[in-house]
Amino acid sequence: MNANSPAAAPSVAPSTAPRVLLLHGPNLNLLGERDQATYGSTTLRDVEERTTALGKELGAEVRCAQSNSEGALIDFVHGTRSGDDGIVFNPGAYAHYSYALRDAIEAVAGLGIPCVEVHISNVHAREPFRHTSVTAPVCQGMVSGHGIFGYDLALRSVLHRIAEWKAREGA
Repeated sequence: MNANSPAAAPSVAPSTAPRVLLLHGPNLNLLGERDQATYGSTTLRDVEERTTALGKELGAEVRCAQSNSEGALIDFVHGTRSGDDGIVFNPGAYAHYSYALRDAIEAVAGLGIPCVEVHISNVHAREPFRHTSVTAPVCQGMVSGHGIFGYDLALRSVLHRIAEWKAREGA
């Protein structure tokens, strides 16, 4: 994992800047090594640095985490209740069959924490089993097939959703 477990996360002083969890699922730790024809040569660290820098430009704080474990990913999603305003999530293959992750995303979305799903490749142009995401229907958006640039789009989208939700709640 690239971050401390959610239970061990230090408390952070309240900030007016939106706080976004950039969460990566299984095998994304191998970016830059794995199937470069599909995923490119950019590493996970590069994606995290790029997205964090864009977050700063946009006035947001981005914290990053990755796990190959479904349970750990669920714990990170649940952990957003302790101060995150939104999630940019590449669930990897779990998008196609993890109803447990779907339920976790749905639960925090119901608390006003929007999630935007992102995939580097165009999942609809790949194997048929990748065409359906069970997690996307409970996300507030999905970005697929834009390569690493998709993370920029997803971050902008989740920040837009956060602003909408805060305006609606009068925060």
